[in-house]
Amino acid sequence: MADILPKSLIQLIDAFSVLPGVGRRTAERYAYYILRHDHSISAKLADSLTMLHDKISVCPVTFALIDADRDVSDLYSNPKRDKSTIAIVAEPFDIIALENTGKYMGTYHVLGGLISPLDGVGPEQLHITELVARIQKDAVKELIIATNASVEGETTALYLQDATKETGVTITRLARGLPIGIDLEYADQITLTRALEGRTKL
Repeated sequence: MADILPKSLIQLIDAFSVLPGVGRRTAERYAYYILRHDHSISAKLADSLTMLHDKISVCPVTFALIDADRDVSDLYSNPKRDKSTIAIVAEPFDIIALENTGKYMGTYHVLGGLISPLDGVGPEQLHITELVARIQKDAVKELIIATNASVEGETTALYLQDATKETGVTITRLARGLPIGIDLEYADQITLTRALEGRTKL
């Protein structure tokens, strides 16, 4: 390909290829799209990438992403937020899913990942110590563990239960059940087990 395409185009394709879920062919389409369209598109993309690390910071309390000129996240400082309830998520973008429901008015705590020994990620790499400190500081009454229903998510949830049990805080887990539209015969065993455990009275 080095003899067929210009070096600058190859560099852009290579850059897109490192993104998760983007294969070589998809990276080529992205690069061709930018090349074919108005220069303002590539200029805007370049500016956004340049400012990415300079304009974004991490909240020292919740570890959510914030604008660099802010001290803490609005999801924590907003007086309408209930600081006695904390939803614990693995990554900053997990917050979006809960916020989109429009039903949650507590605060958040981003762990920065999940416990995964195979990947070399242990509890000490996550923001668990800071979580325990918040429980006392904000007089937290409930922790909602909102990690993924994966081996890593369940392992992390169990560790969090053990790490916070001395605080006396109520610990809950997001309910797991059958997605709307799925046939029972196609549901996996873990999903069915969770659905049975979280069944509700009609």
